[in-house]
Amino acid sequence: MKKKLTLLIAVCLLVFGLAACGEDPRTVDYNGYTYDELQEACQSTVRTLESLSMAELQSYLESGSESTAALVTSWVENRADLGNFVGFGDFQVEKAGKTLTAAQTVLYEERPLTLTYVFNYNTMDVTDINVDQVYTTAEKMGKAGLNTIMCISIVFVVLIVISLVIYAFNLIPKIQAAFSKKEEEKPAGDTFVEQIERRETQQDSGELIAVIAAAIAASTGTSTDDFVVRSIRRR
Repeated sequence: MKKKLTLLIAVCLLVFGLAACGEDPRTVDYNGYTYDELQEACQSTVRTLESLSMAELQSYLESGSESTAALVTSWVENRADLGNFVGFGDFQVEKAGKTLTAAQTVLYEERPLTLTYVFNYNTMDVTDINVDQVYTTAEKMGKAGLNTIMCISIVFVVLIVISLVIYAFNLIPKIQAAFSKKEEEKPAGDTFVEQIERRETQQDSGELIAVIAAAIAASTGTSTDDFVVRSIRRR
């Protein structure tokens, strides 16, 4: 009995769900607002923005209201270079949980854009207003491909940089070894120079001894073979 009752409830929910999906959005009551009222709110916003001059838009930007400034900024950025206003396109209302969105397509010479109101369904307070350009499938695919190429390029650049850093780490020991070798060779060079200086000093001492021996021999009337000069002390 319980299984039959559960099955019956499931079938009823399915029927009601299908009926709701096929319901005309123009006849639905959106928490006190009709489809036409929501559409008129979006279209009135577009007409107002279209009628404002750049000076008036600038005054709205400086009004101090964050929501108004955000709307005007988004409008100016997306409205530029679209050409003349042509008319209004599709209007859609969607409810998801506690959020209700009303999106109005606006047609221009170059490309359409969409003005979207976002409501808190329980209070019907406006939580956000968005203005976005409508791109074709080809344009979206092109942007997606460009983003993919950029991401792949960035990844390859990072990998190349990492490879260079790793290669540099391999060179550091070789550079250190080269500097160490130079430092080891430097004392050997100093020793060689010291040996040369020592030889020069010994050579000078030998010449000095020979001169002194000759002077002594001349003063005593003897030969240099009769005595040996062993050391010289300087005072």
